[in-house]
Amino acid sequence: MRPGPRNLITDVEGLRVGNAEDHTIKTGTTVLVADRPFRASVDVMGGSPGSRETELLAPDKLVEEIDAIVLSGGSAFGLDAASGVSDSLRSMGRGFRVADVTVPIVPAAILFDLLNGGDKGWTTNPYPALGARALAAAATTFQLGTAGAGTGALTANLKGGLGSASLVLRSGHTVAALVGANGTGCVSAGERANFWAAPFEFDGEFGGLGTWPHPVPFLETAFTKRDYVNAIANTTIAIVATDADLSKAQLKRLAVAAQDGIARAVSPSHALVDGDIVFAVSTGAKPVADPIFDVMHIGHAAAICLARAVARAIYLAAPAPGDTVPTWRQKWGGSP
Repeated sequence: MRPGPRNLITDVEGLRVGNAEDHTIKTGTTVLVADRPFRASVDVMGGSPGSRETELLAPDKLVEEIDAIVLSGGSAFGLDAASGVSDSLRSMGRGFRVADVTVPIVPAAILFDLLNGGDKGWTTNPYPALGARALAAAATTFQLGTAGAGTGALTANLKGGLGSASLVLRSGHTVAALVGANGTGCVSAGERANFWAAPFEFDGEFGGLGTWPHPVPFLETAFTKRDYVNAIANTTIAIVATDADLSKAQLKRLAVAAQDGIARAVSPSHALVDGDIVFAVSTGAKPVADPIFDVMHIGHAAAICLARAVARAIYLAAPAPGDTVPTWRQKWGGSP
């Protein structure tokens, strides 16, 4: 396995990503869209999820394809970013056809970034406009770190962000991840620069420091935002994608497998105060020869990509006025 040419989720051909931010509020939105509708499912492991249109992604539900997925800051307010995306898609004629009506299907998930030092005194919800802007910006290249849904993200002791990573498998399939990293847990080995995701790193993509070579005391593997900021300002929201032609049932298992990537990158993870959600997406471009072992390998690759994407999000975060915690680079030096 090797990363794709961009090391982004857009290495899955046909996918595009757009970001929009408001740096005064310290928040933003990220949209994943494709050249045509795509198949998707979802898995939820956090105890405090915030989402839209996730029930219809279950394998037994009617709708087979969706039009976009939104990841957003803003807690419950941020769910309105999907409305801005839906309105824009409708104007393009995109959506699920019911007689002479077109209804865009836009699942979404949000993270809590309301206590990050930004100005939250808006009088009109800013997220529909952010969603529309993010969709309009969708392209095969996009910014990581302090961008899109990761603009106002925090982890236990470091600024969070938006991350992405990809892998090309020996089977010829591409697997990739996109994440807004805002978990309650810590992404590094206690108060050390080494990332928990270090065993899965390629080519120094998040500093090349490797794993911490000594045992880490239990209490340092489990400190959270309660020790630094606020215990409820949490959640890791992610999308994993592949060009393998997977059914909704197979995508459900892919989303479940990819949750391991969060557990490998954030300690602790999947907490009661997290809203950890993983969407799984297939463009269906390439057939799967072995529906058991190929799909198993794709799931393994998705977990690796997601762990790497979390670390890249934190590694690439940029400082901003009013930040409540430092970035990785401010704390330990170095540059991406």
